[in-house]
Amino acid sequence: MKPLRVAHVVCSEGFAGVERYVLQSALSLREAGCDVTVVGGAVDTMGAPLREEGVGWAPALTVRQAYRALRGLGRVDVLDSHMTEADTAAVAAGLVGRIPVVSTRHFAAPRGADPVRRAVASLVGARVAHQIAISRFVAENVEGDSTVVHTGVPDVPDVDDAARERTVLVLQRLEAEKSTDVAVRAWAAAGRRDGWRLRIVGDGAERAALGELADRLGVADSVDFLGFRSDVAAQLVAASLVLAPTPREGLGLASLEAMAAGVPVVASRGGGHLETVGGVEGAALFSPGDAAAAGRLVAELIDDPARRRAYGAALRARQRDAFSVAAQTSATLRVLESAARHERLIPAGEEGTG
Repeated sequence: MKPLRVAHVVCSEGFAGVERYVLQSALSLREAGCDVTVVGGAVDTMGAPLREEGVGWAPALTVRQAYRALRGLGRVDVLDSHMTEADTAAVAAGLVGRIPVVSTRHFAAPRGADPVRRAVASLVGARVAHQIAISRFVAENVEGDSTVVHTGVPDVPDVDDAARERTVLVLQRLEAEKSTDVAVRAWAAAGRRDGWRLRIVGDGAERAALGELADRLGVADSVDFLGFRSDVAAQLVAASLVLAPTPREGLGLASLEAMAAGVPVVASRGGGHLETVGGVEGAALFSPGDAAAAGRLVAELIDDPARRRAYGAALRARQRDAFSVAAQTSATLRVLESAARHERLIPAGEEGTG
């Protein structure tokens, strides 16, 4: 049987959760024997690592660029698109080349931010053969039927908890919808803890305002803004806690990676967090936006090393059981192969574990 020829497309040069998903998915499908190409992403964060592993790559930031790149690929069995612009390019290329399109949905909202875009998105959506949703939460909040395929992350060797630093880590873009201000307010509410620091990894439009907030709350001297970092894995291995304040996370890649590293996670009780962190008994969850409650949970875990170790171990076990790369890859392959055979849309539901 010939290898399945898959082309991923994402019209972006950023490297947040969606782009990281595309990179990992492409590499995993390649390892599973597929012939994979990726269109989109920056040359340093997407192109270079893909080419090193023998995966084809072409740059594309716009719908037109992505369409042209896809039309130049030669024969492809199925297109896997990520976000609305990529969906549009893939559907257009798919119509011309008679190639089925699978749209992977990462966000818990319908396509299109205004009436005109929604109208275009409706036409695009009608031409998509199958949809993958990265969580039940996303599947319940997008238009059309979806197959839930939970994102998987690589297992991490057990970490010596005694070697962890006295740090609480926040990993996310510093944009309004991420509610990083709740993390800063929670840190202030937690009170002074000898030698402990809040480290915020990520950048965005809210960076200056968050610095001012930390100053107003009197915690600026214990908050480190580290900006974009390429050493997220090392940051997680070193951290003692992760704080995840986003109220409507599609799934929460940073929380999953924290779970894999055995780091206790204090998370907002909403969105995909309920499927990841929330799957553990006694999960440290707080109502969205409730910085005081988040601060109490942080303080309790800081003050109880035994609880931290037990909670981190439970989260690690949950990740290994339900959110592995192997499970994601096999489930994704079933959807892609179904689309390539022009089979009917898989009914809404879950593939793999989770």
